[in-house]
Amino acid sequence: MSMLYGETVTLVRAPLKVDKYGNTTSERDWASATRTPYPGLMVQPDSSSEAVGDRPSVITGWRLMTQKGRDFPALPTDRVEWDGLTLAVDGEVGRFRLRGRLHHVEARLKRVSG
Repeated sequence: MSMLYGETVTLVRAPLKVDKYGNTTSERDWASATRTPYPGLMVQPDSSSEAVGDRPSVITGWRLMTQKGRDFPALPTDRVEWDGLTLAVDGEVGRFRLRGRLHHVEARLKRVSG
């Protein structure tokens, strides 16, 4: 394993909640989430931004990348635990292909504070 890909990331996936009538809602049940560790990934700093006004906030971003030929099955509704932080998957996960085969995966992650 390359030293660049030395991070272990935990993929957190939560099921949808069910209301008192047995209907599936659009809200995630994070208390019932599954956690799957994925070693051998790379996480790098990405963009960040600040908002001021009535509610100041900071949005900090990271970029997750896999080694050649390795998948990371994240969905836009998942979260990631890494380096003591809980990060949201920000948008669609990029699965890059070369000649029809998976080359690598990239995912943007974000944390909003404030």
